[in-house]
Amino acid sequence: MLAFRRDRSLANSPLSASTCLVIAGAGDLGSRLALLRIGRDADVVAVRRRDVAHHPGVRPVRADLATGEGLSRLPKRPDALVFCAAPDQRDEAAYRKLFVDGLRRLLDAIDTPRLVFVSSTAVYGQDAGEWVTETSATEPPRFNGRILLEAERELAAHPGGIALRLSGLYGPGREAMLRRARDGLASRPHFTNRIHIDDAAAALSHLLDLPSPHSLYLGNDDLPVMEHELQSWVRREEGLPAVDADTAPITGRRIANTRLRASGWQPEHRDYRSGYSAQLVRPGL
Repeated sequence: MLAFRRDRSLANSPLSASTCLVIAGAGDLGSRLALLRIGRDADVVAVRRRDVAHHPGVRPVRADLATGEGLSRLPKRPDALVFCAAPDQRDEAAYRKLFVDGLRRLLDAIDTPRLVFVSSTAVYGQDAGEWVTETSATEPPRFNGRILLEAERELAAHPGGIALRLSGLYGPGREAMLRRARDGLASRPHFTNRIHIDDAAAALSHLLDLPSPHSLYLGNDDLPVMEHELQSWVRREEGLPAVDADTAPITGRRIANTRLRASGWQPEHRDYRSGYSAQLVRPGL
């Protein structure tokens, strides 16, 4: 592996003019980040396994993080790197191949003073309504959380490494919760956490500009909510009849965004009502 720059003043420096930013994983989230950085960075490099849609101000590069094919085309010393790739399949082998092996491979190919890695709140195992912060115990019950935690340990060896653990992304094209509400089944007394994808992209951009960031942040909106409360709100807004909530014990956890907010980030969509409003089908409209 390359010998990374150990100068903490470099690792903690925000991006400035004439910078090069590599976004490894130019899917929905990465593409939104790329558009936010146009004009702020002289060279925005969008990396994807398949062809990247052309956009003025973004330089597309085709490369596969899971296999290493095409990594030689990337800038060797960009000012910053954001890893926000998603696996082709939701199984343990695909996760390990991308998040652990792929991250190692990328760090061998690139020397950068700042690396932001998109992780997940799946690294937590709390499941009785507890509040969770950056200092909470990580005991992931499933393979995805365990592998992401392993990748975070790889990241920790990098002096400019920042992990952003995002909760569930939602927004245009992401309507699983809305579909469940419309199905009308009794919903669980389960805490659900989310962040609008535009706010997640803004959080990544914000972390690139922080002068002295922490090594870990949680990305969530301001209001963890019981799943049945969210679904009841959707049904009321769409003119659907109410359904009863399940009476099982409370499960899930509540993700606190206190550290990220204290750093200066503010979500445009502070809660589910703001974030889902544009996706609702209201009667008479």
